[in-house]
Amino acid sequence: MKWQFTTMGRKFLLGALVLLAPHAPAAAVAPLRDPERLNIGINCQWQSDCERRQLHAKDEARRYIARARPPVWRIHLCNRNARRAVARIDWTGFNHCIRNNKLKPLRRR
Repeated sequence: MKWQFTTMGRKFLLGALVLLAPHAPAAAVAPLRDPERLNIGINCQWQSDCERRQLHAKDEARRYIARARPPVWRIHLCNRNARRAVARIDWTGFNHCIRNNKLKPLRRR
């Protein structure tokens, strides 16, 4: 008896291979449970190069703040300047702003 695949047999085999294939890594899925990564992903439109720059700038700014201890008014000013929306921050802009020594505190009205 000769083994022959019918059209239905081919579809069944293809379906079984798809189901048994390894799934995509978890890193490729949107990080819904991590608000920082989600914020950066949305800001960068999920472009990996941009995301990498933003994460690097965030880490650099965090290390600078821990080391240099800038005044609180400067942190608030840079947060306001780096905002793109209510809860979205451009970390590269924040990193450049926090290191700017020419900034002056805002005058109260």
